Formats: sequence, C-alpha cells, structure tokens
Amino acid sequence: MELEWFKAAEDVPEGRVITMTAGVTPVCLSRFKGQVGAISNRCPHQGGPLGEGQIENGYVVCPWHGYEYHPITGNPPAGFKDKAESYPVEERTDGIYVGVPITEKIRTLSDEMIETMIEWGVDTVFGMVGHSNLGVAEAMRRQEEQGKLRFFGVRHEGAAAFAASGYAKLTGRPAACFAIAGPGATNLLTGLWDAKADRVPILALTGQVETQVLGPGAFQEVDLAAAFHAVAAWSQTVLGPKNAGSLMALALKHAIIKRDVGHLIFPNEVQVLPALPGERQFPPEGRLSHTDITPAQADIDDGIRRIRAARLPVIIVGHGARASMPEIIAFAERLNLPIITTFKGKGLIPDDHPLACGVLGRSGIPVASSMMNRSDCLIVLGASFSHHTGIAEYKQRIQVDFDRMALGKFDPVNLPVWGDVGRTVSVWHDAMQHDDASQRTYVTAEIAKRWQQWRAEKARRAADHSDRINSAILFEHLSQTMPEDAVIAVDVGNNTYSFGRYFECKRQSILMSGYLGSIGFAFPAAMGAWAAVKGQRKVVAVAGDGGFGQYMAEFTTAVKYGMNITLILLNNAELGKISKEQRAGHWQVWQTSLHNPNFAQYAEICGGKGIRVTQAQDLPAAFAEGLASEQPCIVEVMTDALKI
Repeated sequence: MELEWFKAAEDVPEGRVITMTAGVTPVCLSRFKGQVGAISNRCPHQGGPLGEGQIENGYVVCPWHGYEYHPITGNPPAGFKDKAESYPVEERTDGIYVGVPITEKIRTLSDEMIETMIEWGVDTVFGMVGHSNLGVAEAMRRQEEQGKLRFFGVRHEGAAAFAASGYAKLTGRPAACFAIAGPGATNLLTGLWDAKADRVPILALTGQVETQVLGPGAFQEVDLAAAFHAVAAWSQTVLGPKNAGSLMALALKHAIIKRDVGHLIFPNEVQVLPALPGERQFPPEGRLSHTDITPAQADIDDGIRRIRAARLPVIIVGHGARASMPEIIAFAERLNLPIITTFKGKGLIPDDHPLACGVLGRSGIPVASSMMNRSDCLIVLGASFSHHTGIAEYKQRIQVDFDRMALGKFDPVNLPVWGDVGRTVSVWHDAMQHDDASQRTYVTAEIAKRWQQWRAEKARRAADHSDRINSAILFEHLSQTMPEDAVIAVDVGNNTYSFGRYFECKRQSILMSGYLGSIGFAFPAAMGAWAAVKGQRKVVAVAGDGGFGQYMAEFTTAVKYGMNITLILLNNAELGKISKEQRAGHWQVWQTSLHNPNFAQYAEICGGKGIRVTQAQDLPAAFAEGLASEQPCIVEVMTDALKI
C-alpha cells in the first residue's frame, strides 16, 4: 500500500495523547513506554475523538464512552472486537512523521448534485458548514477549489436565506442557502418565506440526521419535509444515487419557473454515497422554455381600445415589471403616460425622468397619488394591488401579469391580461406607434409642478431642527451623495417609510422585504447583492437600529470576505414604527426602547470602518466618506424617532 508521509509533531511527551491531521486524516498521536504510536482519531464505537482522551492502564481511553485501544496497535483489550486503525510512524531528526494510505477520491452523490447545481447557473452559496452537511460541503469545497463556486460562510442561517433572496431580487436568478439539520434548517425559514412572498427563485440545501434514526427522535431531528412543506414549491429528500442529479435539476426548475423555493434534504450518510458510474449531466437546456409570452389577441385588442379611449391613462409598475422597464418607458414616452411605482417598484424609473411620479401608497408621495386621482385608466404592470399600495378600485384598470393567479386576485379588474409584461407592452407600442398623443402634452408640465410642490415641502421638513437629525434632511443629503447606479437594500420600519418618501432615485436598484416585511432584511440582502454585482456597483444597506440588531454579527462576515458594503444606520434607540402604532391605537408606548452600543465603534472593533453623525451639517461629508470606503462601513446617524 502506497503511503503519504506528514510531519505530525516536533515531539510527544511520555504518556501524552494529542490530535493531529495527516493531510485530511485525523490521527491520535501518543507516546507510550518510549514508543510513538498513531491510531485513527475516530473511535470505532460512535466516532469519539480518541486524541482528546488519555492513556490509562496501557490503553487510550475514548472520552465519550470509555472504550479502550492500544496506543501503538489500535487493538482493544482481550474479549473486545472494535479495533482502531493504526498508522506507521517514523521519528526523524526534525520531528515525528505519520504515514497514511493514499486513497483515490471518490465521486460522490453530492459531487454530482453540486455539479448539476452549477450547470444550472448557481455559482453562489450562503450558509454554515456543520456536522450533518459535511458531505455536501466537501462537494462544494471541491467546486470552489476549481473556481466554479463561491461559498460565503455566515454567522446565522437566517442571514444566508436573506442573502440568497437579495441576490435573486437583484438578478432574477437563484442563489443557494445551506444549513445543517434541525435548528440550522429551521433558521432558514424566514428568509425563504421572504423570497416566496416576493416571487423570486431560491434554492435551499439542508442536511439531515441519518435515515436509520429518522422517526424515533434523534438529536437535532426535525421532520424537514413537513417543516418546509408550506414554504417550498418543491421539496425532496435525497435517498440514494439514482436520479440524484435529476433531483437537483427539478429543484432548480421549480425555483426558476415558479419563482419560488426549491428544497433538497440530504441525510448524513447519503451525502457520501458513490455516484453512479459514468458522466451524467442534467443541463437546463431542453427543460426551460422562453418566458416572453404574448397575450391572446383579443386581450391585446381590448387593451388598445381602452387605452385609446382614455383621457389620461397612467402606468403603475411593481416589482414584477423590473425586467421590462425599457419597454415600459418607451411606451410611456410615446404616448405621454405618467409612470407611478409601487413601493417594491421604487427606483424602476428614475425620479428625475419627466414622466416619473414616484411611489404610491403608505410609503409614497403626493406626486403619485395626485396623478392616479387624475387618471381615468390605470395600466397596472407586475403589481398585485396590495393594501399598502392602495391602487384605486373605482378606476378602470388593465392588469398585466405572468401569473394568472395574480390577475384580479383581490378584486376584479376591467381587463386581466395574461402574458409577459415586456412583451405585452411592446406589442401595444408597435400597434400604437402612430397614435396622436398631442392631447397629453400637458402631462410632463403637470408632473414637474407636483414635484416642485413636494420638494418644497421636503425642504420645509428638512429645516425642522431638533436635538437629533430628522429623516427629511438625512435622505436629502443621501440622495445627493449616493452613486447613481448603486444597489440599495432597505429594511422595514420608520427608516424605510422615510426612505420611500424622501430618497430620490436615479438609476439605483432597490431591494426590500416586500410582502413579508421582515425586520433584519437589509444587511444580509446587501451581502447577497454584493456577491451578485462582483464589484461592478456600489452596494448600500439602509436600516434602523432595530433591524440591524437582528443580524449585526454579519458585519464580521462582510469584513471576512472584504464586502465593502456601506450601512446607513438610523439610530433612534427605539422601535419607532411600533411606538407610532401604539400611539395611533391609543395605547401606552411600551417596550419599544432599545439599548444600543456605539455602532460606529462596533464597526471598528469588527475590523471595518465606523462613522458617527450627530449634526445634520456633517451628513454630506460622512456619507461621502462612508460610500467611498473600501472596507465594510457603518455610517451611524443619530435620528429623531418622531420626525420620519
């Protein structure tokens, strides 16, 4: 048997037991009666670490259950059958060497499945490596070693799911989140619900206890198929190498086509089973169709008729129109149609575009609401009529969506159109390219007037000084300083309402926890966005102290991987939105105060950059410095909880 030799130690004292690693082989090294011995560090009984034991009566005693093995030969005492594997040892002039057999690497079921995952375009994984997912982790490590995969180890699995969700919301493509059995897997659920609620693709990979002990209630056993049943569009336990790659392809097909959660469960011992012989591939080619579906001709014609008959059609775009904005803007410019966005659609059209009216709804501005009120036909593209947005029910409404269930979901609309948003708008544009839009030449002037009025109101609010900084002045300066193509992940709460009202977008992409509205989303989602843009765009998170507190340890993750994310942190020492709701409900404000550290100092302690702002006049310089930082940076702004 061919051996590979590794230096184990300079020396081992008499009677001592230590652990070392020979390549990837854990070894229990000891000296007994002057002789050095090396045996497997894994107890044959239940895998206990023999190198953490001790020598008693001439035997290495396992620290878990007291099983005994001779330190040189690995043999048990007379009458026992378990034997620990022993390895050759040489004492050389420069130290002690151990020889371990050279073994051929076996292509495992996990290798096949991770190769398939990469073939489907998933090259980014966020997660935590642990005892019940090590076989899958090794397959990922091999792919990362070849430059085909990037793995980001996080501090909490919830952050892994939010990061993967943020990645998908920005790109439209899935990333993966990865966890162990039991609590690691259940920690993923909130971030997966966020992706599901906002209709973006995501892949969840979870370890599981060994199949032999499923059912009786083993350590960290959770019925993951049941736990993920509601959140996953498709969930499957991998039980053997047959069809393993096909299962990965199916998980990703469900995630991509349904814009939902694909989930795979890997029992511990199954992960290292040998893959079936032969190079098997399960590529997406031939499994995914084009999505630019043209609606029925009757719906196309009816839409044209209604738009032509309207005095002032207005376009309302939601997150579902993200990929179709060039077509939508061209259509609006041709017919002089105002464009309003939902909050989830904030930034899809720059606020300085002559037809842009900003955000509609609770997080919105008067420009949007006034133009909706003047309209007699609403063209709703990729939006779902949430109560948060408040699209008028008494107006004529044309709704276009790729999902038939979204059409008229809460209330009937005048014309539900099933088709791809961009394709539908392009067909309308082609059919109406010679229409006379001169009767709506007043539209841009009206929008400009409304913006002028709103900006004057914002300036008045910005001038309203107090001991702490108000949101109007904060977001006025941030709007002026933010890179025009930045990616901005926002949290929930008063900080986000204020962002919606006061921040003026140019070409930035905005990410948020839309329908789930989960606190803590911003910073992990910014990590996902950072992985997606690969240094091509600046990534910023905007959060309150309550939201960042949920995952503040992930700042160390950003430092570890050199993620130069800038966090704009609004510190009002309070869960301000909840306090506001308590007051509105005529309740006493109770248990909403927060005890915070100095977050700027925290950033420095973690190895990043920290800036604290207490005076409004210091905001421009602080934002400029923070946004230019090549390190992860927290710009902590001491804000007023009452002035949002």
